[in-house]
Amino acid sequence: MNIVNILEEIEKVDGEIYERLNPRRAAMKSFFNIGKKISLAAMPLALGSMFQKAYGQTTLPTAVVDVLNFALSLEYLEYHFYNHALLGTDVTFTYPTAAAKTAITTIRDHEKAHVDLLVGALGSSARAPIAYADTDFRAGGTFATVYTDYNTFLAVAQGFEDTGVRAYKGQAGNLLVSPGVLQTALQIHSVEARHASHIRQMRTAAGTAVYKPWVSLGASGQANDSGVPQVDAVYAGEDLTVQANVNIANITGAPNATAAKLAAVESFDEPLDRASVITIANLFLQPGKKLS
Repeated sequence: MNIVNILEEIEKVDGEIYERLNPRRAAMKSFFNIGKKISLAAMPLALGSMFQKAYGQTTLPTAVVDVLNFALSLEYLEYHFYNHALLGTDVTFTYPTAAAKTAITTIRDHEKAHVDLLVGALGSSARAPIAYADTDFRAGGTFATVYTDYNTFLAVAQGFEDTGVRAYKGQAGNLLVSPGVLQTALQIHSVEARHASHIRQMRTAAGTAVYKPWVSLGASGQANDSGVPQVDAVYAGEDLTVQANVNIANITGAPNATAAKLAAVESFDEPLDRASVITIANLFLQPGKKLS
């Protein structure tokens, strides 16, 4: 979840969100240049101020609070997943290298920054932290070894990251009215995409198989190259070859139909809506902790 998705969801309950934000260019410029002026720790307050100025009040509308709290729920989920892999007493796998553990630590810290950003924006309306237990990611036994087997942990992490990258797609057009928002969204998106790519390279380094840095077709010819059939929903729709009403499999110059489809599929990621993201997130959770 990032600012692109947050604004997209807010637009569903407030069709004037971009008009509210865009005229306040002084406030927006201050926020989108914040990295040059103040510390990361101050960013939550800046985001909160941006929304308060957009609505001209200190209390956000209920529908907007709901959107932001949904985003916060997802960030708590991702943060816990990585934090537990680093600190959980039931984690018995060993990181193969110091660099591998450092990478997971960095991703965990990024997710914590997202949590802090949303909590700062919501203020007293922020939902309470979600207390995930170590068993919450072992729904139905599908990922029973997520904290005892390093390869399983990376496979689940890939599912999370590939979902996040897909969720960022397709929103750039909605942000053209606010160039500052668009620039920030693209900056966040590129970091999340690097998370996904790095996790895939970590899986290759672990020696289980060779994973491309981008989403590709699995052995069955469908879009799921994770090696974990239980996460098919993460890749649903990723095997499209038609973009902008053009079947690009016909123009790739590949030597045969199979290679042409592969090239077409790997060239584009497809978007995910809120309902799809919830469905995917719930694959990893026990019934009592499922998102809605």
